[in-house]
Parts: sequence; structure tokens; C-alpha cells
Amino acid sequence: MNESIGAELDMIGIVVTDMSRSLAFYRLVGLEFAEGAEDSPHVETTLRGGIRLALDLQSMVEGFHPDAAPTGQGRMSVAFRLPSAAAVDDAWKRITDAGHGSVLDPFDAPWGQRYATVRDPDGSSLDLFAWA
Repeated sequence: MNESIGAELDMIGIVVTDMSRSLAFYRLVGLEFAEGAEDSPHVETTLRGGIRLALDLQSMVEGFHPDAAPTGQGRMSVAFRLPSAAAVDDAWKRITDAGHGSVLDPFDAPWGQRYATVRDPDGSSLDLFAWA
């Protein structure tokens, strides 16, 4: 018997090594965080649709769960829908002009999206897309 447990996605958490650097990156994407968030080991913002995105300092996570903090690059991927193809190109340019790496330059994907992928300061992939 397979019963639903009623789970609902509520938050996506990203472990970061430098809060100021990560906030600056995610603000380039267009996300808003509280003023002064750079001094906090945990920050959140609510995304369109109600899901929360949290950034947690790796040092804080290691404080309560020493074996849980991820290492290396590409630990997770987050995708952000933008309102237009031009917005994807603009966000990609803003992010790469600020010195962050491009994984996939903007392109028209065969599945009907304008699509690009960049890396955040800790190496996690961030997809930017808009439906054509």
C-alpha cells in the first residue's frame, strides 16, 4: 500500500562558504535578501510561488552536523525562470561580467527555452531560463 505522506517542497538550502560573496551573486540573479544579511550564518528569501531559498554558512552547518557539509563543486543545481529570453541574456551577462563562471552560454534550447547556466561562488550550478 502506497500512502502519500503529504510532503511539500518548502525550502531549498544551499551551503555557502562566504555569505557576503554568495549574497552578492544571488542578488545579481535578482533575488532579494534582508539588509545586513551578510552578517548572518543563515538567510532566507521567499521565491515566487512561496518556496523559500536559504543560504547557510558551511561553518554553521559543520557546527551541528560535522559530516553533512558538502565538499567540491557542483553540489546541487537550482533553476530560475525569468520573464523573457532577453532577461536570461541580461542576467547571464550581469553575472559573468561580475566575474562568475559560465557553464553554458545563453542558447535557444530544443525544448523551447532560452537557457544558460552559471556557477555560484561555491561552484553550484544555477540555471537561468525563459520559455520562448
